[in-house]
Amino acid sequence: MKDNFFSIFKTNDKNFKKFLKTLWIIFFSILGFLIIFFTSVYFGLLGPIPSFEQLENPLDKFSSELISVDNKVIGKYYYEENRSWVSYYEISPYVLNALISTEDKRFYKHSGIDFKGLSRVFFKTIIGQQKGSGGGSTITQQLAKNLFKRPNDLNKIKLIGIKFREWMTAIKLEKNYSKDEIITMYLNTVPFGYQLYGIKSASLYYFGKEPIELSLDESAILIGMLKATTKFNPILNPENAKQRRNVVLKQMLKNGYISEEEFNNIKDLDIPKPQKSITTSTTDLAPYFREYLRLYMTANEPDPKKYKNRLDYLKARDLWDKDPLYGWCNKNKKPDGKPYNLYNDGLRIYTTIDSRMQRYAEEAVREHLSNDLQPKFFKESKNNKYGPFVGAKSDKEVENIMKMAIKRTDRYIRMKQNGYSEKEIEEAFHKPTEMRVFSWEGIKDTIMSPYDSIIYHKYFLRASFAAIEPQTGYVRAYVGGPAFSFFKYDNAAIGKRQVGSTFKPFVYASAFINDPTLTPCTKVPLIPVTFDMPDGSQWTPKNSGNVDEGTMIELSKALALSINWVSAFLIKEKTSPAAVVELAKSMGITDTIPPVPSIALGTAELKLLELLSALSTFANSGVAQSTIIVTRIEDRFGNIISTFPYGASKEVMDEITAYKMISLMKGVVDYGTGSRIRYIYKIPYPVAGKTGTTDDNSDGWFIGITPQLAAGVWVGGEDMQVHFRSMAHGQGASMALPIWGLFMQKVYADPTINLYKGDFDTPENFTPDMLCNPSNTSLSSPAFMMPQNKKKTWN
Repeated sequence: MKDNFFSIFKTNDKNFKKFLKTLWIIFFSILGFLIIFFTSVYFGLLGPIPSFEQLENPLDKFSSELISVDNKVIGKYYYEENRSWVSYYEISPYVLNALISTEDKRFYKHSGIDFKGLSRVFFKTIIGQQKGSGGGSTITQQLAKNLFKRPNDLNKIKLIGIKFREWMTAIKLEKNYSKDEIITMYLNTVPFGYQLYGIKSASLYYFGKEPIELSLDESAILIGMLKATTKFNPILNPENAKQRRNVVLKQMLKNGYISEEEFNNIKDLDIPKPQKSITTSTTDLAPYFREYLRLYMTANEPDPKKYKNRLDYLKARDLWDKDPLYGWCNKNKKPDGKPYNLYNDGLRIYTTIDSRMQRYAEEAVREHLSNDLQPKFFKESKNNKYGPFVGAKSDKEVENIMKMAIKRTDRYIRMKQNGYSEKEIEEAFHKPTEMRVFSWEGIKDTIMSPYDSIIYHKYFLRASFAAIEPQTGYVRAYVGGPAFSFFKYDNAAIGKRQVGSTFKPFVYASAFINDPTLTPCTKVPLIPVTFDMPDGSQWTPKNSGNVDEGTMIELSKALALSINWVSAFLIKEKTSPAAVVELAKSMGITDTIPPVPSIALGTAELKLLELLSALSTFANSGVAQSTIIVTRIEDRFGNIISTFPYGASKEVMDEITAYKMISLMKGVVDYGTGSRIRYIYKIPYPVAGKTGTTDDNSDGWFIGITPQLAAGVWVGGEDMQVHFRSMAHGQGASMALPIWGLFMQKVYADPTINLYKGDFDTPENFTPDMLCNPSNTSLSSPAFMMPQNKKKTWN
């Protein structure tokens, strides 16, 4: 038989020999082509193939996560791919089993390429035209495709070459990684819509939980999305998602991963409501804080050539040199010598924010503005000649405000860069167009000119809020404005506004330091105080209400009732403007404060966070503590890169003086301008506070300090001319204090926070005679009567 077989090659038939020769030529040509082709693919001659180094670290683009003090992810930084790293043991077994059942049931048996699956595709799909016969790509091949993106300009020839390159990459991956590592990498790379990449981002977004917590139902839904993220999206197409989920469950049943009973219990259930928008989700918290931290960490080293003002450069230089977090990404280098990238390196940034307090802060801002303050302002400014600009005095003033506003818009900047003339830009701004505008009921689609949209948004009052721990400087809550998508300017740590009477505690503290014999019980005269000015003129501050001129009043009551004459008396007779400024700076104020008498009434323009931090010194026994927003930074594997445990601290006054100030400020809340904390918000616990209102009600402030938490609020319009006419609505006690009250109500009611409700610690050497109880003078006494129709200058 063997001889008969080989005898056919010994024939003398010339035609047959020619046929055999041709056959061998074809065979070796094909073989040679395949060898050359695969060699070319392997060495990247037909296009780049991942190097060993790339395969060693294939996932190089991970979003950085911001993590709260209560271990919640409150935000992420990413360019295009919102992806977070998760390990194999942090993924629900349901997810793993669903993936293998649906995408690659022989995953643990092949070496990257499933030839049995390819045969099925060839005979059933290509030859038999059976569309439902499934694909031939393994999980490893799909991982190769996800890791090393295909170019956009693909044709069929290029696609064939890329397919073979992906085969080679799959084989290399199988050599370098275990099966568990491969399936983990795959689940960290797959897209789930909405720029979400990876199972962790998807599970948090759609179901508000970690991947390990996913149920069988939820796992099947997410794995089902991999076939088509939009078509089977549980938010957009719940019915399609339900059908696809059941397909996944049926595959799990077929492959023995679930029982018939488990399948039947789930198959008829509706898709669970996605949890992305419910109140327990934390991924949308603190947008202003996230942006502030992003700018802070990515700051470049100050270049003196880019600063017009040398003082501003010196401040930036000092911050760069002394604060390791400022410009952290550019100061620190990865093992490869490159600076850290906030968007791709998967950093885990542990912040001082408490997600519970942050939510309560955002809720309080929204509740007060939307339900109370904004409707009142709409009503009061409804028939105003200049629209929201209640304080405007002329058409020219409004015109100047609008010109500045237009030039700050992205539309104006783009048109200017594209060469449009001022006339063309003006015409474009007055042409109605489709747009989306803000409202407290939700975003509205409308047709409006860009010019009118600016005026429309000017009507909305702005607010900022911050809460810190006095003893540590940890920032626990941070709200820079009412809605980051529409009002991006940060009024918590960047914007500066006149502070009104919230500055008066600096004056009182400076007086106490300069004259230790002063106590809250010390009485001073209620008389006008006149200052001789450098230009030869004189200035005499006015009170915002009627007082019994010529009588004596205790300092405790003077601050509680925010009497301007007493602040003026102290800065002239017991201290000096220069000493007050020096004290404010030592307590943490970095903004320039002119050493002039008018600062006693609050003419200084300061940032909310700095003001709050400085006044918190009183609750920390006179030790000024710098604010801290990040405690440590880790890489995506949990290795600690940097720590920031403590900020700078400095004793700026003795504890006796600090306690005197706490005593004074407690009077503000107990029987003074901040007493709404007691009789409206029913907060019975010890609180030291101070209200503030600037000229024409342009700014409303409230600072409230408890033994272990201090919080501050600012409310006002984007422009100084946007304000209430009436003192009843425009004072700090009406504009700002309610936000503090709502916030603290929620915090005190939360047993998981368990905020201390006791009193401030009394210094050892403090004697009871240094304090005094409120006597006859009160808000309604003859010594302090505030007429309802009288314009208030400062509060």
